[in-house]
Amino acid sequence: MAYRVGNITLDCENPLQAAAFWSAVLGRPVDEGSSEFFASIGRADKDRREPAWFFEKVPEPKRSKNRLHLDLVNPDPAAVDELVQLGATVVDQHSAGADHGWTVLQDPEGNEFCIAARSFTGWE
Repeated sequence: MAYRVGNITLDCENPLQAAAFWSAVLGRPVDEGSSEFFASIGRADKDRREPAWFFEKVPEPKRSKNRLHLDLVNPDPAAVDELVQLGATVVDQHSAGADHGWTVLQDPEGNEFCIAARSFTGWE
């Protein structure tokens, strides 16, 4: 039996700030009832056409590099600048050959994610 992603959960110092950032990035609203302890995006979608996002307050700060991260895709050349305006921080830029490059960023909580113009499909 195959599994699918139902929720993406991030531990946070400030769930509302993290939820507001990812809400703007994803173009999905923060759910009603979100609080300083728990916030969400897409919780009411019981069929989970897209994964719900959960932001849970934890007492400890992030201390090291993520072992799992998201790869976003947006062909707009201004995408990185837009993410920075929303509160992201550029960490690094990488390339895989001449045809594929991506930017590593951190959200306001320090969680790493990447953005590229297209999905990586392998070495050509």
